[in-house]
Amino acid sequence: MNSQSTPTAPEPGFTLSYGYGTDRGLSRELNEDSLIAEDPVFAVADGMGGHEAGEIASALCVRTLGRMPQLAAGVRSATAVALQKCILAADSQIRNATGGRAGTTLSGVVVAEYMGVPYWLVTNIGDSRTYRLSGGDFRQISVDHSEVQELVEAGRITREEATVHPRRHVVTRALGTGGENEADFWLLPIQDGDRMLVCSDGLTGELSDEHISRILSTVEKPQDAVDSLIQEALLSGGRDNVTAIVVDARIAKNDAGGSDIRPSA
Repeated sequence: MNSQSTPTAPEPGFTLSYGYGTDRGLSRELNEDSLIAEDPVFAVADGMGGHEAGEIASALCVRTLGRMPQLAAGVRSATAVALQKCILAADSQIRNATGGRAGTTLSGVVVAEYMGVPYWLVTNIGDSRTYRLSGGDFRQISVDHSEVQELVEAGRITREEATVHPRRHVVTRALGTGGENEADFWLLPIQDGDRMLVCSDGLTGELSDEHISRILSTVEKPQDAVDSLIQEALLSGGRDNVTAIVVDARIAKNDAGGSDIRPSA
């Protein structure tokens, strides 16, 4: 089910607008993806385990994020350290709830402010992804924690070969199962016109980066972009659950040509 959010204005001159949606896909009985899209946190968790266990794992993950004090509505004080602590708490809750039978990936972006300047704090564990479209440049910010990514980095297969590799869905890090649960982080200054995409591999498994970039570059409204991405993934096969969040940032310029964002006292 898709939903439309209303734009938010955390600071004078800085506005966010976003859309989000998820679909079970055409082959799966259950939707094991979960998402949170509540300013300032936008994240997707892709559960693994089946028999509703994966659904429990992903739901616990995003629920824990939503309860983090630094991620409360209107609060922009999150740091990588605080976010990692929250992620480890989610890992523990998932293990307790499922007995290690299920896990989940996590990828997303948190809007954080330092000295009054807004940043994207990107986090990732597993093979869900976060992309950025900025100034016409589209690129994947997160790095997959997967067996095929390791093969690509070792030069044993190409990125094109990775998309059809038989072990392309095997992750090397996850929450709730296995031993490796440390997330990666990136801190990026927000630029006017930035568009962020957070998605599960049900989207990237069906659509190439070029296809995704074309939609994000041509569809104006975030919710319309989300709806288009999900529809295109379904038309391409829809073999997995498909979840996407699109977040747009606008920073107004003052009369002198500078940003209206001011450092806090």
